[in-house]
Amino acid sequence: MSDFKDGVRDSLAITLSTLPFAALFGAVAASHGQSIVEATVMSATIFAGASQLVGVDLFGHEVPAWLIVLSVFAVNFRHILYSAAIGPAFRSLSGWQKGIAFFFMTDPQFAEAIKRDERGKKVSFAWYMGFALTIYIPWVGFTTLGALFSNLIKDPQAVGLDVLLPVYFMGSVLGFRRRPNFLIVVAVSAVASVIAMHMVGSPWHVSLGALAGVITAAILPPRKPDTLPLVAEPAE
Repeated sequence: MSDFKDGVRDSLAITLSTLPFAALFGAVAASHGQSIVEATVMSATIFAGASQLVGVDLFGHEVPAWLIVLSVFAVNFRHILYSAAIGPAFRSLSGWQKGIAFFFMTDPQFAEAIKRDERGKKVSFAWYMGFALTIYIPWVGFTTLGALFSNLIKDPQAVGLDVLLPVYFMGSVLGFRRRPNFLIVVAVSAVASVIAMHMVGSPWHVSLGALAGVITAAILPPRKPDTLPLVAEPAE
């Protein structure tokens, strides 16, 4: 039970940063003709903010189903890389626990699980689900609220809602700053993503940037990581 509580506590800041986007998705889904129930079910079954926004926008333009599936796959391609990288951290999980864990896999969930494992702490199923459910349940609930009060959310950029998640993701990336070749890998990934955005377009730039970073990390010769911990431990 203590692991579950640790997971809840560790995810509270992340949960607060996702709530405006859950409400925003609900509002966008409603504006594209989805009912409150449809928007809520979409959040509950897909549970991937960027993919949901891409999908609901394409639904509104009546594009072919295969293109919607392909676009959502492009946005979520990075999760294939996540599932491979997080394998060692899941060593204590059974097969069915891994299946559930992969459903709840998000960018912050992946980052925090990797950090916890590298600090020598067990990524238990209880910790993982405490972390995941603290994000998931409010995400679905605020989607419903966003769809219900969709007429109140006109321009999220005007009130700064669009900046919250990028700020958090930047913090997650910096949490790995002591990993070998961090600056080179991040720089290559960022440049590749920008180039792909202009040459290929969204949402492919996300996956192509990530792929460039992975290839760079694989090519570069390994070196000894810094001795300082990824995240400072609290004083006793």
